[in-house]
Amino acid sequence: MNAREYLKVAALRGSKLGLERVTELCKKLGDPQEKLKIVHVAGTNGKGSFCAMLSGILSHSGYTVGGFSSPALTDVTESLTINGVPIPDCEFEKIMAEIIPYCEEMDDKPTEFEVLTAAAYFYFYKSGCDIAVVECGMGGDSDSTNVISSPVLSVITNVAVDHAAFLGNTTEKIARHKAGIIKPRRPVLYGGNDSAALKIIREISAKNNAPLTVSDMSRINFSRSDLFGTEVDFSGFGRLKTSLSGTYQQYNMANVLTAVEILRREGFEIPKSSVESGLSDISHHGRFEIINRDPLVIFDGAHNPDGIICAAESIENYFNSKVVLLIGVMADKEYWLYPEILGKFTERAFTVIPDNPRALDSEILKNAFVEKGIPAESYHDISTGIRAAFEFSVQNGLPLTALGSLYMYREFSAIFSQIYRENPRG
Repeated sequence: MNAREYLKVAALRGSKLGLERVTELCKKLGDPQEKLKIVHVAGTNGKGSFCAMLSGILSHSGYTVGGFSSPALTDVTESLTINGVPIPDCEFEKIMAEIIPYCEEMDDKPTEFEVLTAAAYFYFYKSGCDIAVVECGMGGDSDSTNVISSPVLSVITNVAVDHAAFLGNTTEKIARHKAGIIKPRRPVLYGGNDSAALKIIREISAKNNAPLTVSDMSRINFSRSDLFGTEVDFSGFGRLKTSLSGTYQQYNMANVLTAVEILRREGFEIPKSSVESGLSDISHHGRFEIINRDPLVIFDGAHNPDGIICAAESIENYFNSKVVLLIGVMADKEYWLYPEILGKFTERAFTVIPDNPRALDSEILKNAFVEKGIPAESYHDISTGIRAAFEFSVQNGLPLTALGSLYMYREFSAIFSQIYRENPRG
């Protein structure tokens, strides 16, 4: 059984909270996570952009940087990277061939995400990574990645309500889960603005004698964001640019630059030139990503209320017109809020079903828009929905903005590429 076939089997085990299985598996592999320097990143939103920016800066500083994130957008190998390059297929098969027998020895066999987490730590250790930037999947305390006893830095990018069925329906409850990545005497960075969450994070940091830094957004002296990227003047660093768009990227940049200051205190040599080149050279798919400029097509993986609000802010700032909205989300999201947030910017909504068993039926999502007086069409076949949305945007001269689950990204980008090959427009 090859690596991908085994992961399909592991996926049938579902999603289980708890660290028992991944702890046992990592122990069988020699606890590679304890032999690595790791920046551990949790947060409701902003994790992916933060990890991409920080990894780029560290890579440009001369370090060999492992990166673990989820979900993979087009192929599972994208979840495990070194200096931004996905693990080669042959290496992935080799790593998994070593791991699978240990998985099969276990009475309580690990889930797909637990296997991938262990594979990431094992790969980074065997590859001699100087540091790894590891993104939590969900929550923090019981997330599979949280088998690290002494991270270089623990980061909580922000706290908002998401995954309420698992993490709770208040920011205080969610903050407790995310603060589970805080470890004794190891530095912590909080980059959010929720005061109730900060109170919990302060409390848990104090219990662990973990020095806490809170990002100071007042250090942003200037910011500019458009479809060509984001520029920020951050005190202590001066003006810096990134190719990433989205009005929220200025806050992600502030968090990353604050993390750089902490890592410098931890002994990492990160020159300003590497900060500049690392940010300007970054690419991060699925976050207000411009898929095509003429006609304008954008994909943003905003999938919870906080993310949808940020996406709406970007739409309002970037466009002088309404947009054509393509959207698909998971059933556990507060989808009924989205029409209210996006309504005044939406000419017509096209609802689809992401490729995931937890996806919300597109008809239910369509009805949520229609009830708010927003014209909407639903499609069970995502390819048909994408094509219909694209044609409507072309006919009406409006930007097409795809929002929702990152599980849509692979199919969205593949179908749009096919559309463009059939009828190139610009």
